[in-house]
Parts: sequence; structure tokens; C-alpha cells
Amino acid sequence: MKKLNEMEYLKLSKGKKFLYRLVSFFASIPKAIWNGICAIGRFFKNLGLAIGREAKDIVQTFIQGDWKTKLSYLVMGFGSIARGQVLRGVLFLLLEIVFIFYMVTSGVHWLSKLPTLGTVESHVEKVVNKYGIEVERTIQGDPSFKILLYGVLTLFFIVAFIYTWRVNIKQNKISEGILKSGKPLKSGRDDLRSLVDDNFHRTLLALPLTGILIFTVMPIVFMILVAFTNYDDTNNGVKHLIQWQGLNGFNEILHWKSGGANYSAAFGEILVWTLIWAFFATFTNYFLGMFVAMMINKKGIRFKKVWRTILILTIAIPQFISLMFVSQMFQLNGLVNGFLTKLGIISKNVNWLGERDHNALLPRIMVIIINIWIGIPYLMLIATGILMNIPADLYESSRIDGASGWKQFSKITLPYMLFITGPYLLTSFTGNMNNFNVIYLLTGGAPDNIKLSQQVTVGHTDLLITWLFKLATVNNKYYLASVVGVLVFIVVALISLVVYGLLPSVKNEEDFQ
Repeated sequence: MKKLNEMEYLKLSKGKKFLYRLVSFFASIPKAIWNGICAIGRFFKNLGLAIGREAKDIVQTFIQGDWKTKLSYLVMGFGSIARGQVLRGVLFLLLEIVFIFYMVTSGVHWLSKLPTLGTVESHVEKVVNKYGIEVERTIQGDPSFKILLYGVLTLFFIVAFIYTWRVNIKQNKISEGILKSGKPLKSGRDDLRSLVDDNFHRTLLALPLTGILIFTVMPIVFMILVAFTNYDDTNNGVKHLIQWQGLNGFNEILHWKSGGANYSAAFGEILVWTLIWAFFATFTNYFLGMFVAMMINKKGIRFKKVWRTILILTIAIPQFISLMFVSQMFQLNGLVNGFLTKLGIISKNVNWLGERDHNALLPRIMVIIINIWIGIPYLMLIATGILMNIPADLYESSRIDGASGWKQFSKITLPYMLFITGPYLLTSFTGNMNNFNVIYLLTGGAPDNIKLSQQVTVGHTDLLITWLFKLATVNNKYYLASVVGVLVFIVVALISLVVYGLLPSVKNEEDFQ
């Protein structure tokens, strides 16, 4: 597509301008994907260069360092203790002792089992007891699940130890340089004072960073590794060993089969519906929330605080309670059908949420509508704060120039809102792709997909995240649930990388400054 200059673009009609922007957006997607791939490539290139620089510095420090520094390569903290920095050296030495003790007592064992996840299965063998009677005894095999779990923990511990060992080497190099310059080294008291003064920000960040590493990063790595095993209700490390199976789980999800459990068909259908749901759930809340905020903020509207309070009440009530209540209201024998029947509007109960039906359209529309009721208050609050910051002079000038209300909205309000809330729209879209609460609490994924449910437990309103939950809890195929989790991450990451690079608030950051 030919790129138009500013004058050529201004000569286009409104329809052609819209079409040009739309085509430009889709035309820029391949370039954005390529830029993302290049960015990943640059990251790994820089990572390789950084590792090379670190390795070179380690060798040079050893060659140029004194005997205290050289000995610190084997005994962590020795150089610091020998130079009078006892507290710092003791901490390094203590970590090395703990690491060696752990590796000798259990770490090496778990690592040695990690490549196979165990070789001995649980079995029953006949033995003769002390009374001369032959009895059966269960011999416990290798605990595959524990091997995988503790193997991952051991790998993280090794990485943490290597990082600390590197810090120990750097400290020796710095200390040598300070002493050669004739300056005194910091004492233990100075180190403690630094932790609560100059480096207090690092002290505060230490605990949350450790929590993120233990409770977020490690579980993600563990989940990814499960996707490459055959972990399910049969191969659970108790009855049978869990084994590595490479990309077989991904092949099972992505490869189309003419017979058997067609997970590929289920994944494709659910992915399409997940994207449709995320689009409508995001933009209906966005625009309707914006319009509600504009209506409440309009001059002449009375009881503004009352209207805002009423809308905020839906946020104050936990989603679990409100969604379960709404789900009961729209059941076949629920309050809504009873009320409509009494008014004579319907003659038979409507299956709003697909309770005992296989019609997919109405339940899908209903979950989108109910999600609007939940999401509007959030957007109303966000939009209210942004609208209050739009300069009133812009509206006054446009009103003097004869601009209508629609013109003011399309040329002033909407561009300003989109510029400020562009990143929020992206995070909201990706969040709605993983919106477990609304779907699970309203429909549970119903109605069942009769084309697939005989082989795969899946419903018409299931999102990828709720299907993942069913794969793990109903089908007990934990490895397939992990595969779906990895694929969800890839889809969300690709969408985020492409759209984020195209956002006006990222590309033209200075426009509204």
C-alpha cells in the first residue's frame, strides 16, 4: 500500500480516511511482528555479550587479584573477612555452606533424577514375613512429581548461588581498588547503616522481589515444564511414572485428528470465541463507561455524587456474590423468567444462560451484556478523572467555531481519551482473554458443545482459561492444561507486542504534552 503524505491524506474523504487508517493498521502488523522478533533477537544477542563480558572480567580479576581474591573464588567471603569486612564475608560464607550442604544432602539427588523423572515404578512384590507367611508388599517407586518440583527449585538455587558468587568476586575487586587508592573500607556498621539509608530502596525491594521469584516465576517455569511431560491422572507419579514427552502435548492440541479426542478443533473454536469475547467485553465497557462519565459530568446534571456512588456499589460488592446472584436470576426457573411470564411477555421460560440447551448465541450475548454491568463503573471512574483534565478552552473554541456535540466528541474527547487510555485498553483486552470469573460463575462454559463434548469437555461459552481449568479438573490432563496455558501466553504476548508498538501514546508520546 502506498503511504500518503500529510497533504494527500487531508484531501481524502472521511470514509477513505477511515479505510486508509484501517488498511495501514493491518499492513503494519507484519512489520510490528518482525520488530518484535528482532527485539527478542537483540535481547539474546545482548545477553550473550553480557555473559561474555562477565566471563572476561572474572578471568582478569583472578589473574590480577591478590591471594585473598584468588582464594575467594573457592571460599566465598574469605577476601572480605581477611580485609576486615567480617559481616559481609560471613554472609557470603554462610550461603556457600548452606548451598554445599543442600547439594550434598538432596540437591544432587534431585538433579540426577530430573532428566528421566525417575526410573523405578511403584509395584507390588511378594515377600515372606517373620512367621513364614507369604504376603504382598507395595514398593514405592520414584516420586516423579517431587523430582520435577525439587529439580526446578534446585536449578533456581544454583542460579542464585552463581549470582551471589559473582557478587563476591566483584566485591573483592572493588575492595582491592579501594585499598590501593589509600582509602579505608566500609565496616560492618557502615554496611548496616547503608541498608537503612543510601540503599534503603534495595532493602525494601528485596522482600517483594524474592516473593515474585518464589511465588510467580518458579510456578510459571514449573507449569511450562509440565507441558513437556505426560502428567495426568494415570501418569501422576504414584501409579505410573511421569515421563518427558517433548512436544507431543503441543502436537495433541494443535494437530487435527479425524477421530478420537479432537483437541485441535476445540482449541481453534475456543480461541476464536475468546478473541470475540475479549473485543466486545473491552470496547463495550470502554465506550459505554465513557458515555456514562460524560453524562454525569455534564453541566446541569444534579446529584452527581449520588449517581457515582450508585455505580460504585457494583464494585464494592464482591464479584463472586453478584455474579452468582445474577446467574440464579437468569436460570430457567429464575426470577427473570417468572417476572416476564407474569407480564405476559414470554409464554415459556427462556434459556438465557444455556442451562439445558445447545444454542450458543443467546448465552454468549448474555455474558457480554452482564459483563457490561460489571465493567462500566470502573471505566466511569477512569474516564471521569481524564475528562476533568481536558482543557475547557478546547471546547469553548470549538463551540465558537460552530462545532456540534458529535464533532467535539470525535475531535477532542475521543482522541484525548484514546491517547491516555491506550495502554489500559491493551491490558483490559488481554485481561478479558483470561477473565475466568464472569464465564465460570455465570455459565460454567455452558451450553455444552455437542460436536466436541462427547470427546472433549468443552462448552460454547468457554474461554481458553476456563477450558484449561476443565482440562485439569474434569479431564485430569494436567499436561494439556499446561500446554493451553503456554499457548495462551504466546497469543497474549503476540497481541501485546503488536498492538503496544502501534499505540499513539507510545509512538507519539509528545503530542499531548
